[in-house]
Parts: sequence; C-alpha cells; structure tokens
Amino acid sequence: MTMPEQQQGGNSTVDVAADGANGRPAGAFGGLSGKLLWLTVLFIMLAEVLIFFPSIASMRIRWLEDKLNTAAAAAIVIDGLQPVELPYALQKETLAATGTKAIVLRKEGTSRLLAMSSMPTSVDEQYDLTKATPISSMRDALDTLLFGGNRIIRVYGPVGETNMGVEVLMKEKPLRTAMLVYARNVLLLSVLISLFTATLIFFVINRILIRPIRRLTGNMQQFSADPENPQHVFVGDGGRDELAVAGRRLTAMQMELQKTLKQQKNLAALGLAVSKINHDMRNILASAQLMSDRLVDVDDPMVKSFAPKLLRTIDRAVGYTTEVLSFGQASESAPRRRRVRLYDLTQDVRDMLAIDPQSGVEFAEQMPPDIEVDADSEQLFRVIHNLCRNALQALTGETAPDGVKRITVSAQRVGSVVSIIVDDTGPGMPMKARQNLFAAFRGSARSGGTGLGLTIARELVLAHGGTIALVEKPAAGTQFRIEIPDRPVSLEDYRSRTQAEK
Repeated sequence: MTMPEQQQGGNSTVDVAADGANGRPAGAFGGLSGKLLWLTVLFIMLAEVLIFFPSIASMRIRWLEDKLNTAAAAAIVIDGLQPVELPYALQKETLAATGTKAIVLRKEGTSRLLAMSSMPTSVDEQYDLTKATPISSMRDALDTLLFGGNRIIRVYGPVGETNMGVEVLMKEKPLRTAMLVYARNVLLLSVLISLFTATLIFFVINRILIRPIRRLTGNMQQFSADPENPQHVFVGDGGRDELAVAGRRLTAMQMELQKTLKQQKNLAALGLAVSKINHDMRNILASAQLMSDRLVDVDDPMVKSFAPKLLRTIDRAVGYTTEVLSFGQASESAPRRRRVRLYDLTQDVRDMLAIDPQSGVEFAEQMPPDIEVDADSEQLFRVIHNLCRNALQALTGETAPDGVKRITVSAQRVGSVVSIIVDDTGPGMPMKARQNLFAAFRGSARSGGTGLGLTIARELVLAHGGTIALVEKPAAGTQFRIEIPDRPVSLEDYRSRTQAEK
C-alpha cells in the first residue's frame, strides 16, 4: 500500500499528525495540562462557594456583636450617671457614634431606654444573638443579602460575662453594605487563590505527568513511523512510578515487536530464496525421478527392493520444495485426510532417517500393527520425521546417560483420538529451546539450526485439530506427545458404514 493510500484509507494517522509534532496539543491550553488548569480553578471556586455561606454568616454575627459591644459600653456609662438624665443632644451623638437609633439596657429583670432618636413606627426583623444557630445564621445572612437594605432591625445580646443584656434598634443598610464588601473581597481572594493554586498544580503536574506522557506519545508516533529502527525504541528514566513502569513495558513491547518484524522479514526472505531455487530444484529432482524409474526395469533383486523407496523419497523431496515455499509465504495447504496405517508410516520414517549402524542408535516402534490415524499421510510423515530427526541429531555423537541410544515411536487409540509418543534417551532439550519451543528461528536446540522443524510440525498438527506438546519425564531425554482426533462423522456416513459392515 502506498503512502497516499494510507492517508486515504486511515484517518487516524492524519488526525494524530494534525495534533502537533511529537504528540503535543495544537493549542497552549487545549491539551491535558490546560484542562487540568481550568478544572482546578473550577473546583476551588466550587469549594469557595460552599465555604462562602458559613463565612458570610460568621461575618454578619461578628458585625452585629461589635455593634452590641459598642452600644453596651455606652449604655454602662449612661447608666452610671443615674439619676442624671443624659441630654438629648448627647443622646443623638451617642447613637450616631454607635450607629444605632435606640439603646435599651436590660438589668435585673428590668429594661431601661437609655438613648433614643426618632422612634420608628415598626420593627421589620428581630435577632437574638443568644439563640443564633449555624443554620439560622446562614439563613438570616442570605435574607439580608437578597432582601435587606431598607429595614429596621432589633438586635439583642449579652454584655460580656455579666447578667446584663443590651438591645439596639438600627438600620439594616450598613450591615448589608458591609456584607456586600466582604462578599466582594471573598470573591476576589477566591479567584486569586484558585489561580495561584491552579498555576502551581499546572506546573507541577506538567512536570511530573504531562511531560512524560508527551514523551511516551511522541515515541509511539516516532516508532510507528519506522518500527525497525533500533534508535526509536523508548528509553526510560529508571523511575519507580506508574509512568516509569509503563515506559519499561513500552520498551519491552517495542523490542519484542522488532524481533517479530525481523523474524517476519527472515520468513519473507526465506520464501523469496526458496522461490528462486524451487524451479531449478524441481528440474533436478524430475531428472532423478526419470532415472529412478529406469531402475525398476533392472533385474537385480536388491535394486528392485530399493527402487520404490527411492521413488517415494524423490516424490517427497519434490513436495518438500513446494511446502517450504508455502511456509515462506505463511500458508500451508489444507490436510487431505484419510485412514493411514501408522506402523507403515513409521517404517517410512525409519527408512528416511537412514540411521548409520555404527552410530549405535536404535529405532523402535511400540504400537499395534493395525492402528490407523485419520490424517494427511504426507503431513503426518513430516511431523514424525521432524521429531525423529531432531532426536537422531541429539543422539549422534553424544553419550546417553544410561548408555542406550534409542528413539521410540509409540501410539495408542483412546476413543476417537490417537496419541503418538516420540521419545529419545538423549541429553534432553536446553532451557533456551524450551522457552522458545515452537518459535521460528528461536526454538532450535542445536547450533546452526533454524528452529523451523517444530514450528512446521505444530502448524501441521493444529491443522488436523490436534495438539503437540513437550512432556516432562523423570528420565533423561526428550519426549513429545501428539494427539490427533478423528474427523466428526455425519449421521448418513455412520449409517452407510454400519450397513456395509452388516
């Protein structure tokens, strides 16, 4: 697919690039850090709103208490002048100084009017500070802010620690004006606090969170543009927080992806190389096949006994060139399943191995002669031959732990499943090969091996709906178990088979 086709077929690449270079947001406050700044301001303002109502109620109570304390001080002085009555002019000055319209002193169960200007016709609201509660204080403060300003109120409160009380009449407007000024100051202070706090949080979070995230996203974009370049692998800072752990996970994932891409590239190269030699190899094998056909006409008994085996070997070699090419193209032909006598197939594997008698390696079959498996004979041959060939290579030139070099192929049928065991008495499989057992180019147990044998075997077994696994055993050596189930039989085939048996 060309680059224009990629841009037309997937909008995700274009959208990511449009957000800015290296994964940065287009706007200064359009990214995650900008959203965090505005959310911090909003949350602090909401918190200030919740605090505002108790705060304004407390301010109102303090303001009224200050008025009562001032009036109480004047009332005590006036009361001490008894029985002399305070002149009217001095009463007006006292009321103006205290900001009240009348002062009443309650003492020993009696009430005495000490100073008064013009008496109002009615009192709009009355407040007893001795009975004020947090809820009532907030309710009265809200009432003053919303509906107050032109009312006359009566306020009563105690005089210090004495049993006396003082009561004043006053206009509500000064109280409301003071509350509005206080509310304005609280609003301005809240805005300043929220902006200051949000700015600090912005820089701190941007430093410890946003920058590492941008670094991660920028590396992802860079790596996606050229995943095969080792320099694009993310390099973390070695921290212990969640972002550092995510960075290490990203590094491991990118390195694993590069290994996978390299393997796929090797597979593609393998397919290309095999495709180049396949044509010439088939011609060479075809010529060998023609010459082998002439051996059938030779009267020598030994030649006649070996000629069919030679023909089958050449036929398999021709098939292998095609199948290796198919593996290089990441495709395997579907198995052509039929009933195969497993004992005969194992004998072909023995002949194909051509074990040298001088090597001291024994080959044994432990299975009923008539056991059959529902499988593709050529593909099953490849599976068993690969396992036996690996076992032979492990035993050749090695000293077996128990002194016996033996490859054993056993099989048994359990219901509709045939279990095949390939066992050897060799040194066993190395730990590195166990960890990458069925991985191409990594699962080889010997130096110079490609690791394709077990990979191909597993793929062929899975195509039959079966399983292949390495079996742990107490003795030395390696043991593989293959389980291949029979194909499901339709009801019509079952009835026809039953009738034919009758």
